[in-house]
Amino acid sequence: MDPRLNIINKRLENIKRVIAVSGGKGGIGKSQTAAALAQYLSMQNYRVGLLDLDFCGPSSHLILGIDDVFPEEDMGILPPLVGGIHFMSITFFSGGQPAPLRGGEISNAIIEILAITRWGPLDFLIIDMPPGTGDPTLDVIRLMERVEFLLVTTPSRVAQEVMKKELSVLRELHIPVIGVLENMKIKNNSPTEEVLAGLQVPFLGSIDFDEDLEDALGNTDKLLATGFVKQLGQILAHSQMIS
Repeated sequence: MDPRLNIINKRLENIKRVIAVSGGKGGIGKSQTAAALAQYLSMQNYRVGLLDLDFCGPSSHLILGIDDVFPEEDMGILPPLVGGIHFMSITFFSGGQPAPLRGGEISNAIIEILAITRWGPLDFLIIDMPPGTGDPTLDVIRLMERVEFLLVTTPSRVAQEVMKKELSVLRELHIPVIGVLENMKIKNNSPTEEVLAGLQVPFLGSIDFDEDLEDALGNTDKLLATGFVKQLGQILAHSQMIS
């Protein structure tokens, strides 16, 4: 048995909730949602960690403007505290280059980053998940016993079908799903709410397409002032998600 697995349990034992932001499809705003969620929770005085597990295309550091900071070593790796968020990403070890891993290499990398990271006491650990429902998703489920999933989709039929497939996998494995968030809404009606009818999963709400969001990336103050973050905060405030 890999001795790192026991270490992972100890690393996570003082974290109250672990939330994986996923949705299966790329380009739906998972990273923006994960980063904004972490920032919002931090502004509400919660102790928050953000883990970017998208090894091939990590972007949470770009969204939050995290630059020129590095973790410290002390019986493991201490995630740097940036803007009230304890942050960990493969970018600290890859020099900003993509990590083209596959198969067992992915599992080994996830185990390693979970085993070496000393989060300390947290109210929330937010995980920015990579696209797809393959090895990374199954490894997170296997290695992080208390993980919950927040699924993101867009009004796109393609994105919704991929989200439904991931939802099916999570249900089959009896993994808690907080709900589904619709991003980039462009019409008055919500096709996602209709798609979820009868699937017995909460529809958390919709966030309108925000044309100003791109210009705010990398600047926390501008990001918090966007309609995207404001609507996300309203959804959180009116749901039981962070209770």
